[in-house]
Amino acid sequence: MLGIILSVIIGVISGVFFKNIYILENIDFLISFGLCLLLFFVGIDIGNNDEVFKHLQNISKKILLLPFITVMGSLIGGAVASYFIELSLGESVAISSGMGWYSFSAIELSKINTHLGGVAFLSNVSRELCSILLIPVIAKKIGSYESVATAGATAMDSVLPIINKSNPPDISIIAFYSGLVITIIVPVLIPAIVSLFSLA
Repeated sequence: MLGIILSVIIGVISGVFFKNIYILENIDFLISFGLCLLLFFVGIDIGNNDEVFKHLQNISKKILLLPFITVMGSLIGGAVASYFIELSLGESVAISSGMGWYSFSAIELSKINTHLGGVAFLSNVSRELCSILLIPVIAKKIGSYESVATAGATAMDSVLPIINKSNPPDISIIAFYSGLVITIIVPVLIPAIVSLFSLA
């Protein structure tokens, strides 16, 4: 946990004070490479545990519903939040439908207005950062599936190493499945919410 927090802080300081042109020009590639490397080691950890696939055979089929329950919970959370913030019900639900995928949600909602896109970006980045910080606690105190749901779409990529470290190895495969399904849903869900609430 401390290592993650320090990495973010050092990254922010480096970005402010040490602007390396090569890194800035290739940051997308470096992020993708680092993420692939993390997922590679997660895969090794899963494959190294002989019990993982035996456990998966015994998991309830209800687990297949996990990404859909995560989506519903996020949308309900967005609806409830609209009563406490200066956004309409539709805007708040549209932002929550990003499920942590801040780049896509920000771009899509910026087409409506830049303010909404900016809020979507900050909200979904915050979800990812909070997931990184809270998943170890949620996994320990509440449950493994709840920790996966916290990550939303990011359960299949950037947050997967944290999920893997905080839970039994078989949960990593469930997290990847959940994140993948949510990632497929989001590009359909955001335009549907925008259309439903006539935001455009």
